[in-house]
Amino acid sequence: MSSEFWVPESLKAIKAQVDAGEKPETIVREFLSWFGYKRRGGLVVYHIRCVLMHLDLRTVPDFAGVYIDSPFMFVPANAVTEPAGTDATVDSTTTTLPSGSADGTHAEPALPAPLTAQLADPAHRISRLKSANTPPVSVLPDATTEQAVTLMLHHNYSQLPVIQSDGCEVKGLISWRSLGTRLAVGQTCEYVRDCMDKHSEIPSDASLFDAIRIIAEEECVLVRAPDKTICGIVTAYDIGAQFQQLTEPFLLLGDIENHIRYLIGNTFNLAELQQAKDSNDVQREIKDVSDLTFGEYVRLLQNKESWTKLNMGIDRKMFIKRLDKVREIRNDVMHFDPDPIESTDLCLLKDFARFLQKLEQIGAFGARNRDEADR
Repeated sequence: MSSEFWVPESLKAIKAQVDAGEKPETIVREFLSWFGYKRRGGLVVYHIRCVLMHLDLRTVPDFAGVYIDSPFMFVPANAVTEPAGTDATVDSTTTTLPSGSADGTHAEPALPAPLTAQLADPAHRISRLKSANTPPVSVLPDATTEQAVTLMLHHNYSQLPVIQSDGCEVKGLISWRSLGTRLAVGQTCEYVRDCMDKHSEIPSDASLFDAIRIIAEEECVLVRAPDKTICGIVTAYDIGAQFQQLTEPFLLLGDIENHIRYLIGNTFNLAELQQAKDSNDVQREIKDVSDLTFGEYVRLLQNKESWTKLNMGIDRKMFIKRLDKVREIRNDVMHFDPDPIESTDLCLLKDFARFLQKLEQIGAFGARNRDEADR
């Protein structure tokens, strides 16, 4: 183990255990915290994979492909065979890794090439959902319908899987729909086996979009783990919650950027917009405010003279501090990391979007217009 790599102390202890023939375990969230991370963005996964490779370690299952609170174990790199397509060669002369800690105190050295590293799985897997990793409440085929109804009412569920006592053999699904349709035509439904419908299931490594197609037709899908047990049930509610989690930050960022563009576009002329462009980006032309990057919005408004032209009566330092934080969150979100952003970051986006909306409502954005700025 070379000293040129910074390795978290917890991972050093794991390496020693693996070398001693053990298979230590942890959960993904805790593992990320050893490096000072909270989410599995592309660079984060790449960084951690490089360190694991350096230590001749692998994770089973892959830490990047499971739910963030799922457990996994460490094994020697040559002790596990990953599915085809998960390895790729990074073709570059040097690659600088991100910092190994949250405060940036552990700078990583450039890695020599060629470097073979596992890349992050680009697909949104059903295993990323909490509901796909929560063993469902189930009933036995010989349970009474009263027992099933009581469970559904108590947990506010619309359906229950009917599973044998071994936890693996699924007999069907009882739901308000399956129960109601049979009662409507006068059938006797004393036991669960009398009012079951067929079920659908997918493996835990299936695409989230495969699940969506099934749920659109059948309202839910069961998830089967590699050990053949049913490890979760995913419903339309779960899919809706997941897509809200993925799309809400994008919508908030779009709202914020539209307000900032409106503010800047109605205040500064073309020459001033062009001066805000990154001087290193020679080829790009600035013909409109929409041609500026978010970082260039910040650069423009950081200038005291430019800020004065806004004439908003808002504290510049506070505004710029929050705008720059939005920029950082935007960069993170645009990596399409399937892990949710931090609740504090989401609250910041919501608060800043409301703040800009309020400024527009009270006319702050109209304090100066383009004609005045052109003079």
